[in-house]
Amino acid sequence: MLKDKVALFRKLLFFILGAALMGAAGISFHHSRHLPEPVVLGPGVTQVKKLSDYFQDLKGTINDANVYVLEGEKPGGAVLILGGTHPEEPAGRLTAWIFTENATIEQGRLFVILSANRSATTATRLGGAYPPDYTIPTPWGGRTFRMGDRWSNPLDQWPDPEVYIHYPSRQELAYVDIRNLNRTWPGRANGTLTEKTCYAMIQLIKEEKIDIAIDLHEAELQYPVISTIVAHDNGQDLAAMASMMISGMEGFDIGMENSPHALRGLSHREIGDHTEAISLLLEAPEPMLDATRGRTDRKLLLEGKDEFVVKAGQHGLLFERIDENGWPIDKRVGRHCSSILQIPEIWSQDFPEQAIRVSNVPRYAEILEKGTGAFLRDPSQASADRIRYE
Repeated sequence: MLKDKVALFRKLLFFILGAALMGAAGISFHHSRHLPEPVVLGPGVTQVKKLSDYFQDLKGTINDANVYVLEGEKPGGAVLILGGTHPEEPAGRLTAWIFTENATIEQGRLFVILSANRSATTATRLGGAYPPDYTIPTPWGGRTFRMGDRWSNPLDQWPDPEVYIHYPSRQELAYVDIRNLNRTWPGRANGTLTEKTCYAMIQLIKEEKIDIAIDLHEAELQYPVISTIVAHDNGQDLAAMASMMISGMEGFDIGMENSPHALRGLSHREIGDHTEAISLLLEAPEPMLDATRGRTDRKLLLEGKDEFVVKAGQHGLLFERIDENGWPIDKRVGRHCSSILQIPEIWSQDFPEQAIRVSNVPRYAEILEKGTGAFLRDPSQASADRIRYE
């Protein structure tokens, strides 16, 4: 009898412990998925649209992202900035935040999407041990952001197929890439949530007559396409000139790669093939993504320092240099800001009637000096009508 009571007690104890762990995990997952991310509308923002304004089927879904529109007094061209295609590459979203909260437009229009795949901001990579969020220090405290994943959250799109057949090329891709926003361009109206999101952005590009679309990314140092501008055929001259100007003037080197014709579904290929826009993709180094990394925590995400990645570099296994200084978030955000600013400057010289003139956005050197947080605005000091949430 005593033996039976002990066994029952043990079962009950394990049940209580299991339930407690499940409850704690559930609370953590819920907090991560619903963490509010305030956006203070900068002086240049004239209106905030939704992706569903361009494709009605996205209305009411998690991927009905905000589209921040900044307009100048003088007519000109139009640029689209995509942050959050892969939210686990945080420099892209932070760069888009800085433009939204600071930029003013003297001529032309700027469209900014902070969370191109908002679903992917609500989960982290399975088995990756990523932190659910991170905080950027600011002069007034700090701003906390969701970490995110490379793929749409399975809660929003499931199940994955055995093989993903890209539309419309019919190319076979990895099954999980059906939830990868940078493998589902140009999208389709009757497709998955991720495909519908790309389709909506294609409609935006066509309707708003976007001249240049810039997709912001980060890459592991073991990946050969890094520290570069990847350009569609129609943007190779612009990218080449931008690469030379940035490398000569901004204090860092950036290369230029041609978009491969044989690899389908990527923004730098499909946007250029299916719209009139010049399609560019920017890659900055992010050691947190490397397979040889150590502990994957907030410190690594923000400081970009990892002794194992440094050791891999000493053995010639990397495509970008790294030392004890690492690749901190300020360096990565600064590279993106300077690169984006340089691109419309060159465009405007060649096409003055379609010029896009952007000001009040910090460049690489200023962000290194002051930090990314210096250019994030305090929501508590903004009026309610100038705040949106991601």
